[in-house]
Amino acid sequence: MSQLKVFITGASSGIGQALAQHYAKEGAIIGLVARRADLLVALQESLPTETAIYALDVRDAEALEQAALDFIARFGATDGTLTENKDDIKTFQAMIDINLLGMVHTFQPFIQFMKQAGKGSLVGIASVAGIRGLPGAGAYSASKAAVISYLESLRVELSPNGISVTTIAPGYIKTPMTDINEYAMPFLMAPDVAAKKFAQAIAKKSRFIVIPWQMGCLTHLMRFLPPRFWDYVMKHAPRKAHANWDWL
Repeated sequence: MSQLKVFITGASSGIGQALAQHYAKEGAIIGLVARRADLLVALQESLPTETAIYALDVRDAEALEQAALDFIARFGATDGTLTENKDDIKTFQAMIDINLLGMVHTFQPFIQFMKQAGKGSLVGIASVAGIRGLPGAGAYSASKAAVISYLESLRVELSPNGISVTTIAPGYIKTPMTDINEYAMPFLMAPDVAAKKFAQAIAKKSRFIVIPWQMGCLTHLMRFLPPRFWDYVMKHAPRKAHANWDWL
């Protein structure tokens, strides 16, 4: 049986780091992608398995493609935003570039190799925020909604080629991104717990899954709540504090 190979973006912290640690314990060969080279090196040194690190921004399609092709050649294939604020337009653009196009850039180099092999798994991390729009989080919700639709399209496209596509929509996970939230976060999970649940869903080749299951029950209600009632519920919902980000 061939050794499992995993390519992870956003690997330097949070969910990405937890997934890297999980798959390292299983003996997988891992490609680690993030912007901070120093954090990637520290993570690489801590993992008991063969790894390759790529310090880059997923918005750089050319750099990401080169990283993916290098990984394939070496190992073989297997924040708050407000629309009315002009300064937030660049945040919307960055969210779409990172969350949606970054995923497209990541998948693209691998698909042809998976088609040739007649097997493989692509996994995209969406969010509960992509199921219904959240006030004060228009950019994030829109980008994750786009991710959900994109992955659904891709799943149907690639199914005849033996390639599975899994969409994971997590609820709240304790990461630096959620540490700044000043409101209650129901069903908050530790990154290592989330990583294990993600890995289980991936192993089962789940098509679409909300994690944890309690949040899944809540999102089932969210999906079918009529717009009038959704607007009423969200009117007084907690919001992320607005921040002016400088995207470099």
